[in-house]
Amino acid sequence: MADHNDFGKKAEDLAVDYLLKNGYKILVRNFRFQKAEIDIITEKDDLIIVVEVKARSTDAFMLPQEAVTKAKIKSIVLAANHYLEEYNKHNEVRFDIISVLPDENKKLMVEHIADAFQALDAN
Repeated sequence: MADHNDFGKKAEDLAVDYLLKNGYKILVRNFRFQKAEIDIITEKDDLIIVVEVKARSTDAFMLPQEAVTKAKIKSIVLAANHYLEEYNKHNEVRFDIISVLPDENKKLMVEHIADAFQALDAN
Protein backbone atom coordinates (compact mmCIF):
# COMPACT_ATOMS: atom_id res chain seq x y z
CA MET A 1 0.00 0.00 0.00
CA ALA A 2 1.31 3.46 -0.87
CA ASP A 3 2.38 5.87 1.88
CA HIS A 4 -0.49 8.26 1.07
CA ASN A 5 -2.96 5.38 1.56
CA ASP A 6 -1.38 4.62 4.94
CA PHE A 7 -1.65 8.30 5.85
CA GLY A 8 -5.31 8.39 4.79
CA LYS A 9 -6.08 5.27 6.86
CA LYS A 10 -4.30 6.78 9.88
CA ALA A 11 -6.30 10.00 9.43
CA GLU A 12 -9.57 8.04 9.28
CA ASP A 13 -8.59 6.12 12.42
CA LEU A 14 -7.86 9.41 14.20
CA ALA A 15 -11.23 10.76 13.06
CA VAL A 16 -13.03 7.66 14.39
CA ASP A 17 -11.21 7.96 17.74
CA TYR A 18 -12.16 11.64 17.92
CA LEU A 19 -15.82 10.91 17.12
CA LEU A 20 -16.07 8.08 19.66
CA LYS A 21 -14.53 10.28 22.39
CA ASN A 22 -17.12 12.94 21.59
CA GLY A 23 -20.17 10.69 21.93
CA TYR A 24 -20.75 9.66 18.33
CA LYS A 25 -21.80 6.10 17.50
CA ILE A 26 -19.99 4.76 14.43
CA LEU A 27 -22.51 3.06 12.12
CA VAL A 28 -20.24 2.22 9.18
CA ARG A 29 -16.84 3.06 7.71
CA ASN A 30 -16.05 3.27 4.01
CA PHE A 31 -19.65 2.89 2.81
CA ARG A 32 -19.66 2.47 -0.96
CA PHE A 33 -22.37 3.06 -3.53
CA GLN A 34 -21.46 2.88 -7.20
CA LYS A 35 -18.27 4.96 -7.47
CA ALA A 36 -19.00 7.03 -4.36
CA GLU A 37 -17.59 6.38 -0.92
CA ILE A 38 -18.45 7.84 2.47
CA ASP A 39 -15.56 7.67 4.92
CA ILE A 40 -17.63 7.46 8.12
CA ILE A 41 -21.34 7.40 8.92
CA THR A 42 -22.18 8.13 12.55
CA GLU A 43 -25.20 8.79 14.71
CA LYS A 44 -25.58 11.27 17.55
CA ASP A 45 -28.60 13.01 19.06
CA ASP A 46 -30.92 11.22 16.58
CA LEU A 47 -28.96 12.68 13.64
CA ILE A 48 -27.18 10.69 10.96
CA ILE A 49 -23.84 12.41 10.42
CA VAL A 50 -21.97 11.74 7.19
CA VAL A 51 -18.28 12.48 7.68
CA GLU A 52 -15.74 13.16 4.95
CA VAL A 53 -12.17 12.85 6.26
CA LYS A 54 -9.60 15.00 4.50
CA ALA A 55 -5.94 14.76 5.37
CA ARG A 56 -2.87 16.52 4.07
CA SER A 57 0.75 16.20 5.09
CA THR A 58 0.99 19.98 4.67
CA ASP A 59 -1.38 22.91 4.21
CA ALA A 60 1.01 24.63 1.79
CA PHE A 61 -1.30 24.26 -1.21
CA MET A 62 -4.78 24.11 0.28
CA LEU A 63 -6.52 23.18 3.48
CA PRO A 64 -7.91 19.64 3.49
CA GLN A 65 -11.52 20.82 3.61
CA GLU A 66 -10.93 22.91 0.48
CA ALA A 67 -10.47 19.63 -1.42
CA VAL A 68 -14.17 18.80 -0.99
CA THR A 69 -15.40 19.87 -4.41
CA LYS A 70 -18.93 20.21 -5.73
CA ALA A 71 -18.49 16.87 -7.56
CA LYS A 72 -17.33 15.21 -4.32
CA ILE A 73 -20.32 16.66 -2.45
CA LYS A 74 -22.62 15.31 -5.16
CA SER A 75 -21.19 11.78 -4.84
CA ILE A 76 -21.34 11.90 -1.01
CA VAL A 77 -24.99 13.01 -1.11
CA LEU A 78 -25.83 10.26 -3.62
CA ALA A 79 -24.20 7.61 -1.41
CA ALA A 80 -25.85 9.05 1.72
CA ASN A 81 -29.29 8.85 0.09
CA HIS A 82 -28.62 5.23 -0.85
CA TYR A 83 -27.50 4.43 2.72
CA LEU A 84 -30.68 5.96 4.15
CA GLU A 85 -32.86 3.93 1.76
CA GLU A 86 -30.91 0.69 2.22
CA TYR A 87 -31.05 0.85 6.02
CA ASN A 88 -34.53 2.41 6.20
CA LYS A 89 -33.28 5.43 8.14
CA HIS A 90 -35.53 8.47 8.41
CA ASN A 91 -33.27 10.63 10.57
CA GLU A 92 -32.20 14.12 9.65
CA VAL A 93 -28.75 14.10 8.02
CA ARG A 94 -25.82 16.41 8.64
CA PHE A 95 -22.66 16.54 6.52
CA ASP A 96 -19.39 17.12 8.39
CA ILE A 97 -15.74 17.30 7.41
CA ILE A 98 -12.91 16.18 9.63
CA SER A 99 -9.62 17.73 8.62
CA VAL A 100 -6.33 16.14 9.69
CA LEU A 101 -3.11 18.16 9.40
CA PRO A 102 0.26 18.00 11.14
CA ASP A 103 1.17 20.89 13.45
CA GLU A 104 4.64 22.47 13.53
CA ASN A 105 5.88 19.51 15.64
CA LYS A 106 4.52 16.96 13.13
CA LYS A 107 1.75 15.92 15.57
CA LEU A 108 -1.49 15.22 13.68
CA MET A 109 -4.27 17.61 14.63
CA VAL A 110 -7.98 16.88 14.11
CA GLU A 111 -10.39 19.68 13.22
CA HIS A 112 -14.11 18.86 13.13
CA ILE A 113 -16.20 21.07 10.88
CA ALA A 114 -19.82 20.31 11.74
CA ASP A 115 -22.48 21.07 9.12
CA ALA A 116 -19.71 21.73 6.58
CA PHE A 117 -22.03 21.54 3.59
CA GLN A 118 -25.64 20.89 2.66
CA ALA A 119 -27.13 18.38 0.24
CA LEU A 120 -28.25 21.41 -1.81
CA ASP A 121 -24.58 22.33 -2.35
CA ALA A 122 -24.40 19.39 -4.76
CA ASN A 123 -26.66 21.17 -7.28
